[in-house]
Amino acid sequence: MFRWMCSLFVIGALSGCGSGPLTPPSPAAPPAAAVPLKVIVFPGGFNWPLWVAQDKGYFSRERLSVAITPTPNSTFQMKGLIQGDFDIAMTAMDNVIAYREGQGEAGVDGPDLVAVMGADTGFLRVVASPDVRSYADLRGKTLSVDALSTGYAFVLLEMLERNGLVLDRDYKTERAGGVMQRYQALMERKHAATMLVAPFDIMAQAQGFPTLGNASVALGHYQGVVAAVRQGWARANAQQVSSYIRAYAAAIDWLADPRNKDDAIRIFLANMPAQTTLQAAQTAYTALVSGRETFQRQARIDTAGVDTVVRLRAKFGRAGVKLREGAQYYDMTYHRVIFPTP
Repeated sequence: MFRWMCSLFVIGALSGCGSGPLTPPSPAAPPAAAVPLKVIVFPGGFNWPLWVAQDKGYFSRERLSVAITPTPNSTFQMKGLIQGDFDIAMTAMDNVIAYREGQGEAGVDGPDLVAVMGADTGFLRVVASPDVRSYADLRGKTLSVDALSTGYAFVLLEMLERNGLVLDRDYKTERAGGVMQRYQALMERKHAATMLVAPFDIMAQAQGFPTLGNASVALGHYQGVVAAVRQGWARANAQQVSSYIRAYAAAIDWLADPRNKDDAIRIFLANMPAQTTLQAAQTAYTALVSGRETFQRQARIDTAGVDTVVRLRAKFGRAGVKLREGAQYYDMTYHRVIFPTP
């Protein structure tokens, strides 16, 4: 922008160097002020594209000033989004459906909520304490969740059921909070197992905590994190929504380029807890960027994955509630401005 302004000044000055009177150049318009955007996220390596977008100036290029707030749990996050304390929530697709249908635990409903872009498949792993070597060893034990009726709890219930374990009959759950809180509780042996996401599962494995199952292998298509907004706010701020998606998608492209690996790891370590090692960061890179599961290119929503989320909520959610089709819970309007559907 500054180079562009300087070019305008030079062109204007040169145009006055003929035989006529010198005409002062018109003053250049001031650069557009960055629009503040409040984003609330769960702590974890799955925020890597956000960190890259900030570090590499992708948000700044879109004239966005993004403030990122970590959330302790889904209830705090969704209540804040619904009440307008935050503009965008990077949250589980299941949370959008839960609060849209009045099944959330925050004490507020979000009938205006919708997902506008995809981020990842969840990177979900069932991780257990060192004395647990199989799903069968979880019988009679307590497992931790964020909130039993939202988030990734249904994925945990489904994976255990597929391995012969039924809630309340074979095991019980206890609320522990977001992924960081669940990770800490697992490290302290407060619970026998929980659902973790990278790189927390990797950090746990390094300390002898085994991974029992991978959700993407067990479930196939699954839409994990999305950008959720209030539809009224999004319509009033359509340009900002599309700009956010464009910057996020650019960050994913940058991450996917192997030439940026070393710089990507630097960004990762700068934003993760101090105890995160270089080895953990390199392993996280393999798990999140160059492995079988990666961030969703062009920030596209996996529509089949949304259907899986709807099926799990219909199975484990509040009885007697009829859910809508998956397409009713996302709006690709702002995404198509950048990436038209072929």
